[in-house]
Amino acid sequence: MMRSSWWRDAVVYEVYVRSFANSDGDGEGDLAGIRSKLPYLRELGVDALWLTPFYRSPLADGGYDVADYRDVDPRFGTLADFDELVVDTHALGLKLIVDIVPNHTSDQHAWFQEALASAPGSPARERYLFRSGGSGSAPPNDWPSAFGGSAWTQVPDGEWFLHLYAAEQPDLNWRNPEVRREFEDILRCWLDRGVDGFRIDVAAGLFKEPSFADLGDLGRHSVGSPMYSRPEVHEVYRDWRRILDSYSHQPPGGERMAVGEVWTDSPEDLALFLRPNELHQAFNFALQLAPWSASAFRTVVSDCLRTAEPIQAAPTWVLSSHDAIRHRTRYDDGTGNGLRRAWAALLFMLALPGSAYLYQGEELGLEEVIDLPDSARQDPIWFRTGGAERGRDGCRVPIPWSGSYEPYGFSPDGGKPWLPMPGTWGSLTVEAQAGDPASTLAFYRLTLRLRRELQNSLPEALEWLDLPSTEALAFRRGPLVCVLNCGDASVPLPAGGKLLLASAPLDGDLLPGNAAAWLSR
Repeated sequence: MMRSSWWRDAVVYEVYVRSFANSDGDGEGDLAGIRSKLPYLRELGVDALWLTPFYRSPLADGGYDVADYRDVDPRFGTLADFDELVVDTHALGLKLIVDIVPNHTSDQHAWFQEALASAPGSPARERYLFRSGGSGSAPPNDWPSAFGGSAWTQVPDGEWFLHLYAAEQPDLNWRNPEVRREFEDILRCWLDRGVDGFRIDVAAGLFKEPSFADLGDLGRHSVGSPMYSRPEVHEVYRDWRRILDSYSHQPPGGERMAVGEVWTDSPEDLALFLRPNELHQAFNFALQLAPWSASAFRTVVSDCLRTAEPIQAAPTWVLSSHDAIRHRTRYDDGTGNGLRRAWAALLFMLALPGSAYLYQGEELGLEEVIDLPDSARQDPIWFRTGGAERGRDGCRVPIPWSGSYEPYGFSPDGGKPWLPMPGTWGSLTVEAQAGDPASTLAFYRLTLRLRRELQNSLPEALEWLDLPSTEALAFRRGPLVCVLNCGDASVPLPAGGKLLLASAPLDGDLLPGNAAAWLSR
C-alpha cells in the first residue's frame, strides 16, 4: 500500500517559472510557455513538475514575496492559463506540484498594507510580528535576516516588523488563528483547481519563540534557535495533512502530497516532519551540501535511511535547485571534471530508494553563470550584502532551447531574456543535444527510462557493499548494484551481472569520477 503512493519514488522536475519558457516575447517565462514544453518533460522521463511561485507579486524575491495567493501574476498569465496547464499536465500522465509560501507575504499584500495603516496593537498588525524596539533606536533583538542585515525594519510610528528574509517579505504571525484559517483556504483553492501537491517554502520557520530572546550563539536554523523550527509547527502540518488526505480520492485521482523545505541540524530533526500524519516528504539538503566524497555521500544516505525507515518515510534527494550553485559547477575542482561528476552523481542519486528532484537545465549540463554583469543582478541577497555575496541569479538564467544566439529560443521574436544568457550556450541547447546520443540530455533520458523500468521491482531497502577503495562506494537494492568512484584511481568492478549503464566508458575497472549500475542476477 505504501509503495503505491506515486510520490514515494517520483522524479520531480523543478520549473523556475520565470526562466523556463516564454510565450509572448517579453523575456520572462510564463505558464503558456511551460504548457508548450510539457511534451519535452514527458519525453525526458520525469513523473511530476514543481512550479515555483507564479502568484501576483512585485518580484522583490523572485515571486517568493506573494501579494495575492489566489491569483496568477499577469506577467505569467491568467487563471485560465493555469487551468489549461493542469489539464494538459494530467493528460500526459504527469503530476503538478505548486509552491506555497506560508512564512511571509509581500509587503504589498492587502493584509500588510492594512497593518501599516492601522495602529499598534490592532487586529491587522496581529497577523504579522510587530514589536517595540530595544533601547534607543535599536531593533527588538539581534536576529539577522538570511539575506543580510537585521531581520527587523522600523515603520513610521516606531514599531518594528520581523522579516527573516528581505524587508519586502514581512513574516506572518502563525499564532494568530486567522492566519492558519487563511492558508487552509489557500490550500483548498489550489486543490480545487486540480493540483497534486505543494512544496512548502521555509517549512520549519513559521513559529518563533514568543519571548523573542536574542539569538546569541545559537544557529539560525537550529532546533533550539528562538527564530526557527519550533515544535508548534507540527500541529499546522497535521491539519494540512488532513486537508490533503480529504482530496486524495477526488479527481484527477491519486494522493495529494506536500514536500517541505526543511533546514535542520540532524536527520533525526528532519524525520520529525515526516511522521505518517504530517508531511509526505522533506528535502534532504545534506546530499546537496555534501562535497564530492564517497564517505560524505555514504554518511548522508546512511543517516537518512536510518531515520526514515522506522516511520516508513520516503527519502527525498536533490542535487541542485533555484537556491543553490548548480552541482556541475560545485563538483568541478578546476580541472574541468564537473560534468563527468554530475553524470555520475545523477546515476548514484537515481539508484537510491525514494524520490528525486531535478532542477531545470541540469539535464543540459548547464553550469552556474558566474560572470553576470552587476547591472543585471536581481537577487535581494546581492543588494542587501552590498555585492559581498553573488546571490542566486547564476542558477536562474533562462533555459536555452534552440539556435546559436541569445535568447536561444527561450523567448519568441528575439525577446531579451530577463537575465542575460552566455554566448557559449549554443552547443547546450535542447535542439543541439536532442539528436546526439553522447549528450547530457541523452544520458538523462536513458537513466530516467531505466529507473522507470526497474523501479517497481526494486526493494526500498539498501545494502552497502565492500570495495577495496575508501574513495568509492557501492550498494545493492535487490538485483540492482550501483558503484560510484569519487577517487583519483580506478576501482575494480565486482564480477558478474549485466551492465545497465555507466556515466563514462568502462575499461574493466571503474574510472575516476564515474558511476555504473548493473543487474547482479
